[in-house]
Amino acid sequence: MTTPILYRPETMITLRKSNERGRADLGRLKSYHTFSFASYHDQAHMGFRALRAMNEVCVAAGHGFGRHAHANMEIVSYVLDGTLELKDWMEEGEVVQAGELQRISAGTGISHSEINPSENQSAHFYQVWLLPKVRDVRPSSERRRFDDGEMKNSLRVVASPDGRDGSLSIQQDALLYLSKLESGATLDFAIDAGRYAWLQVLRGSVALNSNHLETGTGAAIENESLLRIDATSDAEIMLFDLA
Repeated sequence: MTTPILYRPETMITLRKSNERGRADLGRLKSYHTFSFASYHDQAHMGFRALRAMNEVCVAAGHGFGRHAHANMEIVSYVLDGTLELKDWMEEGEVVQAGELQRISAGTGISHSEINPSENQSAHFYQVWLLPKVRDVRPSSERRRFDDGEMKNSLRVVASPDGRDGSLSIQQDALLYLSKLESGATLDFAIDAGRYAWLQVLRGSVALNSNHLETGTGAAIENESLLRIDATSDAEIMLFDLA
């Protein structure tokens, strides 16, 4: 009797290296684009699953993005350093501090601005766009801060479809985790069958299933069941579990 050959999809981790990202430098404002965004276009990097934008932005004191419009997009901003004043479509503003996240469901349409209100300190943040699972929802926003202790050498869910464990609520079948790792720490993360992942290194460096990732590097992960993340220095990472 012949033993049937089972098809096993090829496991794949594809790196998007920091120095390969698109870049815009306006002096007062510098940004790095993992995927095509604004004037940067690369047909080979249009997004990954529900992820549409992964932007790292540095804004000089007193500068930023004036009022502009969005619709049908889930926008998550995470401030790494400095502060960012986000004024929404109702002209209400809030200052997001380092370590805080803000989520906007643009839905039927919004306009807002993003300004660094400091007189002397630059702002450094990541902004992620996800395509929504449900279109034309009523616009909404929320802000959260998570305790560093919950992220130390562990993965803390900070955004989810159902707002679990106090996380931000997003209109997409996706989970977003943050972790702050000490050098030498190791994390294991299981991926359910049929799901995908994206890992972005915000600071420091890690080894992902033996692949080396430096600051600003991301990795698209397909057909993997287990991730082993080893911190090769003190590091901060963002991990997405995607449909």
